[in-house]
Amino acid sequence: MRLHSTQRTALPRLLGSLLLVTAFGISGAGTASASSGAAAASAPRPFGQILPAPAEAKPGGSAYTLSADTRIRVEAHSGEARSIGYYLADILRPSTGYALPVTGRGSDGIRLRLDPQAGGAGAEGYLLKSNHSSVTLTARTPAGLFHGVQTLRQLLPAAVERRSRQQGPWEVAGGTVTDAPRFAYRSAMLDVSRHFFSVAEVKRYIDQLALYKMNKLHLHLSDDQGWRIAIDSWPRLATHGGQTEVGGGAGGFYTKSDYREIVRYAASRYLEVVPEIDLPGHTNAALASYPELNCDGVAPPLYTGTSVGFSSLCAQKALTYDFVDDVIRELAALTPGRYLHIGGDEAHSTSHDDYVAFMDKAQAAVGRYGKTVIGWHQLTGATPVKGAVAQYWGYDRKGAAERKQVADAAVKGTKLVLSPADRSYLDMKYDKNTVLGLAWAGYVSVQRSYDWDPASYLDGVPQDAVLGVEAPLWSETLTDSDEIEQMAFPRLPGVAELGWSPASTHDWGAYKVRLGAQGPRFAALGICYHRAPEVPWAAR
Repeated sequence: MRLHSTQRTALPRLLGSLLLVTAFGISGAGTASASSGAAAASAPRPFGQILPAPAEAKPGGSAYTLSADTRIRVEAHSGEARSIGYYLADILRPSTGYALPVTGRGSDGIRLRLDPQAGGAGAEGYLLKSNHSSVTLTARTPAGLFHGVQTLRQLLPAAVERRSRQQGPWEVAGGTVTDAPRFAYRSAMLDVSRHFFSVAEVKRYIDQLALYKMNKLHLHLSDDQGWRIAIDSWPRLATHGGQTEVGGGAGGFYTKSDYREIVRYAASRYLEVVPEIDLPGHTNAALASYPELNCDGVAPPLYTGTSVGFSSLCAQKALTYDFVDDVIRELAALTPGRYLHIGGDEAHSTSHDDYVAFMDKAQAAVGRYGKTVIGWHQLTGATPVKGAVAQYWGYDRKGAAERKQVADAAVKGTKLVLSPADRSYLDMKYDKNTVLGLAWAGYVSVQRSYDWDPASYLDGVPQDAVLGVEAPLWSETLTDSDEIEQMAFPRLPGVAELGWSPASTHDWGAYKVRLGAQGPRFAALGICYHRAPEVPWAAR
């Protein structure tokens, strides 16, 4: 249920320096003639522009050219592969003007193949082969096939993303890509509590995450400023606690039908929704909705500011745990994915003993309803249950004692998702001139957000304890999709690459050129991105 509306602002024409593209590499030039620029624009997109960088790419042979005769061929028995074929066709038809029927087997056209015996691909990997007669994508699983389609998109000219007829040619460079992710957990978080975002806005972000092979969407569904998910057993959480946001706007909440639609849409893009109810702090919206949840029985007013650490559920009341059980039970029933996030950060108004006791009971409730616990890394200051995941959001160098606490937990078996605030928080300002965002973790440039290694980031943490990475986006200053995109792009693709690509591909000098080549694709998709000055943005 949406209680306020936003309008997307018009995307300005974005101009940049010309990036000369050769068939299988990228080079920059200060000047170029019109003829050489046209030649570069019409050449196939080089394998060296794929983002995230693939595990292995071998260019060679003739390019494949889409034409009015192209078919998208899927084996008849594979329903999920056929759905992916229709997804691809829906992307390509408007810009090419071609019919691109999704049909059965054949040796030509775009071929989508599921093969459980495909070697080396892994659960999310794929093999792409391109030659003059066909482009063939093979994967062990539908998720792998879908990720391969994202690579195919990037091998076509950026104009293929536009929703109106464009001029070709539509060529895919010849060669082979063999690819699979480095980490199994590649996530982005969207805070829908500080400001509420509609189902359509969340879907738009899901599509952007999918292009860069992310596989988790963490939704921060509750905080001091708003409760965003309907809970039947406690209806005022949404109807009262969801009626405002930072700055005093009208807020909003998702009905159960809305939430199911987000989950369904994310699954169609092979993303798993990880819902978060932040406990025991960050709970003013809940406390304002039900006086009995407060230790003194008095409901505080709704809150529209940005302070943290002042609210807490009453850890000593039995009713509190009835509330926690009800919320987790209903949310778990709505969520087919494996994980349920219970927050646990900045509980400054909860004593340590109460915090430990509370988190014990909250974790037990998550397990009772068949989910795996995730909590912010303060969970490691309590007693993480077996199989629990802690999400690290600290700093590079600050908080040595807390970092050691997290590392000790990892040694004992707690798995980690890394989202260091001074590296991967997308709401941090790029620099002193950035209008949107905050700067409590410092400025986070595009290079800083990319230039770190998850496997070695925390001293003393076994590499196999790191499940992956996340790029959180908090919304204290963000109100619509344009503002989400200005902060997420171009940093989000860098975090996606950290999660997907082999460590051997990590190089800022090469990455920034590949990122610059994404500029025309951002523009074609209508993404309102920040033109970071350290990136050599391509003109077309």
